[in-house]
Amino acid sequence: MNKRRVVVTGIGIICPVGNDLNTAWNNIKNGVSGVDTITKFDISNFSTKIAGEVKNFTTAGFIEDKDARRMDTFVRFGMVAGIQAIKDAGLEEFPGLNKDRVGLIIGSGIGGLPKIEETRDAFINGGVRKISPFFITGTISNMVAGNLSIIYGYRGVNYGIVSACATSNHCIGDAMRYIEYGDCDVIIAGGAESTVSELGIGGFIACRALSTRNDDPKTASRPWDKDRDGFVLGEGSGVLVLEEYEHAKNRGAKIYAELIGYAATADAYHITTPTVDGPSRCMKLAIENAKLTPNQVDYINAHGTSTPIGDLNETNAIKAAFDEHAYKLSITSTKSMTGHLLGAASSIEAIFTIMALKDGIIPPTINIFNQDPECDLDYTPNHAKERKIEVAMSNSFGFGGTNSTIIFKKI
Repeated sequence: MNKRRVVVTGIGIICPVGNDLNTAWNNIKNGVSGVDTITKFDISNFSTKIAGEVKNFTTAGFIEDKDARRMDTFVRFGMVAGIQAIKDAGLEEFPGLNKDRVGLIIGSGIGGLPKIEETRDAFINGGVRKISPFFITGTISNMVAGNLSIIYGYRGVNYGIVSACATSNHCIGDAMRYIEYGDCDVIIAGGAESTVSELGIGGFIACRALSTRNDDPKTASRPWDKDRDGFVLGEGSGVLVLEEYEHAKNRGAKIYAELIGYAATADAYHITTPTVDGPSRCMKLAIENAKLTPNQVDYINAHGTSTPIGDLNETNAIKAAFDEHAYKLSITSTKSMTGHLLGAASSIEAIFTIMALKDGIIPPTINIFNQDPECDLDYTPNHAKERKIEVAMSNSFGFGGTNSTIIFKKI
């Protein structure tokens, strides 16, 4: 059968560098870091004291206060980003929308960790009666999709994927498939995360995964720099409205880009240590799915977490997937500015990839002061650059050896 075309018609974003698309993208283009000292809890006993926190966030105008109080922070982030995306796509104003054919696939890598911590404290201090009746529904990972479905009456597919740091790309890829094969006309897809909490930070410290460059937070995330010492945790949400091309065109929707390729693979090796094979196969399969050749890809928004092993591994995986063309690619890790949003990482990075494609601007990887000689590709160090981009790729890889790659085309 002929697969239907899938385009992006709406974008919503809440992240450490901005709570709307224009602010976030302008900061990313200009190399502005959203990383700073943690303010959410007492950090005096933590070896890592920095994170990419969302700043000046409000649900006012998006969610009723009584409903917002019942939700974990990640749900609130996802709800606001989702509503932004739906409004941006003009779906609210389209009277002919068949809501049976509109779905939602919005996931979270960890879910409602802060509210779990808060509820555990309430239980210890006051007993079982102190557990809120909204505890479960406020914390489970599919609740962004569920709540948005109820608000808007969208009756298509409705779930959230949980696959660590590859979550959002898997959500976007699944959504693409549903539209391609005719099951839905519109799907709101992406991810949300809020794990800048005592257990979130403490858990990654125990894994020895986080940077401890506490005296200089804004330079702590250093993808491909020789002195990188771990990633910086971030939080937020990114949501896309994906739509069948003819459906979008017929209702006069603005179109940001076309989603043309998706793949997912497994390393089948180790719970945290990556392989070159898994990510490289993922990129190759996504290129094949897009019916392209490797030399047609211009730009990669890389996973690029700023870990010693991960950055080198992704470099080698890109070389394995692209051969000599790897040296002609422009590559960015926007995590150098946002930190690592775990389950929401790939959705905000998909947004930055789309905007790079749309505007012909490669955003920088900031904080490359001493590029690792083993990481010898063009990572767009420290300053954005203009480049004609026709095809752009975004990678995300996660614990458990899970890999995801999506590809967008200029339209």
